[in-house]
Amino acid sequence: MALAVWLAGGRAIRWQAGLRKVDLDAVDGVVIGGGDDIAPTLYGGELRVGVRLDTARDELEQGVLRSAFERRLPILGICRGSQMLNVVLGGTLHQDAYEVYDSRHYRTVLPRKRVQIGTDTLLARSARAECLYVNALHSQAVDRLGEGLQVAARDEGGMIQAVERMSDPFALGVQWHPEHLIYRRAHRRLFRSLVAAARAGRGNAAQLSAAEEEAREQGSLWQQPPSEHSGPNR
Repeated sequence: MALAVWLAGGRAIRWQAGLRKVDLDAVDGVVIGGGDDIAPTLYGGELRVGVRLDTARDELEQGVLRSAFERRLPILGICRGSQMLNVVLGGTLHQDAYEVYDSRHYRTVLPRKRVQIGTDTLLARSARAECLYVNALHSQAVDRLGEGLQVAARDEGGMIQAVERMSDPFALGVQWHPEHLIYRRAHRRLFRSLVAAARAGRGNAAQLSAAEEEAREQGSLWQQPPSEHSGPNR
């Protein structure tokens, strides 16, 4: 995760339950990463036998997200982090999404799963793509959307694969792990959008506009033809 943030021009600080004091005044944005299932008691679900939970982490991440929204900090939620973003905003989850959707059950860090991105979405403008091949390590998925969120992507079975806020502050949640796919430009761009939003937020500027402008600039750089004096790409 730290490498993905660094490649996007940021610097990461890691917080874990009980190991480091959370200081949101020291950061300009938040990434909530993957991990164990979220306790179903947080969204009206049922406790199930054999499911790994981490209540200390649930408590930590709920507090971080609520405080981040209070401070208008941009947020990127990854896998579990996307689900927690939805729960904190009042949404619910499918505890086993593959019981609900006819989606092929991948469990791999390799980009084998195809997701379709909504056309008029921040994700489409950030990734500069209409569809992506992603990895998949999850069993839970978003059910009812939290307040202020919209669906940004679904898989071929209809399962929600990304959610996003439609207004500032920037908040994007993806069901896959882009930090494992930084060798692909579209996935790196998600972190660049977060960092651009963080810079804008620090200056009290519009975060979504900054994220989209960053995507446009990066896209134009890749589309420019090389000059006759240019050297090899590195």
